[in-house]
Amino acid sequence: MPEGRWHVSSAVMNVAAEERDPVRARVEALDGVEVHGWDATHIIVTIEGNSTGELGDRLTEINLMPGVLVANMVFEHAEEMEE
Repeated sequence: MPEGRWHVSSAVMNVAAEERDPVRARVEALDGVEVHGWDATHIIVTIEGNSTGELGDRLTEINLMPGVLVANMVFEHAEEMEE
C-alpha cells in the first residue's frame, strides 16, 4: 500500500445457505479482503484499504454479489503509515 493512512474494517455478511461456499470463494478473490470465519449463513471478513471510501466501495461490491443478503461493517480503524 502507498504511504498515507491505512484503514481496516471488519464486516459480517449474511448469506443464503446454499450460496455460502460460492460467495466465500468470490469474496476471498477480492483484493484487500480476508475471510476469518463462517457458519451456515454468515461470513466474517476484514477489508483493508487506503481510505474509508475505498472500504465502503468494497463493502458495496460485496453487498451486490449474488447470494449475499446483507453485509454490514462492524468496526473501522485507521492509522498513519510508518516509513
